[in-house]
Amino acid sequence: MKYALGKKVGMTQIFTEEGAQVPVTVIAVEPQVVVQRKTVEIDGYNAIQVATGAVKEKRVNKPLKGHYDKAGVAFKKVLREFPLAEGEEYNVGDELKVDIFEVGDKVDVTGTSKGKGTAGLIKRHNFGRGRETHGSKFHRMPGGMGAASFPGRVWKGHRMMGRMGNERVTVQNLEIVRVDAENNFLLVKGAVPGPKNGLVRVRATVKNSK
Repeated sequence: MKYALGKKVGMTQIFTEEGAQVPVTVIAVEPQVVVQRKTVEIDGYNAIQVATGAVKEKRVNKPLKGHYDKAGVAFKKVLREFPLAEGEEYNVGDELKVDIFEVGDKVDVTGTSKGKGTAGLIKRHNFGRGRETHGSKFHRMPGGMGAASFPGRVWKGHRMMGRMGNERVTVQNLEIVRVDAENNFLLVKGAVPGPKNGLVRVRATVKNSK
């Protein structure tokens, strides 16, 4: 199992031994502790709950305090669940670190994209625009959408203006180009979703590119 919760630090670039420039995203992956082990016999499936990130006690509600106390681990800011493959064994209190990944591994990174607020058709869906001159009064408007007299209504799912961004996004098949176990950093080739300091989930890719 190769899963990790991390924080997007930002983007930079590194150079290979051949001198090629590689754009990378730096992800800080703090050590994570196993809080609960779920089994087929009790829960119907195999998974583990992991927690990471320091947090003040006053920021943790009562149910979570009981959950952490039962596991005998310190309070954490983020709690997430990861599925386990058959044969993998983890116990409550085990610690997962960034060194579970290796250089060359392909991973999928999931995060919440930046929110853009309410956006029009041109920005949100890359629609074309109207003329700028010769008396045109049609510049950035949506235009007709009722499909003439038949069906005479707007189809469900029609692309229109609305909220843009702030959605769960996964970028697949990104390559790990460096693992800094000393400072708990992963350097992933390319861009990942979300703003700086945003929470991201890194896992082994579900489909390898040919």
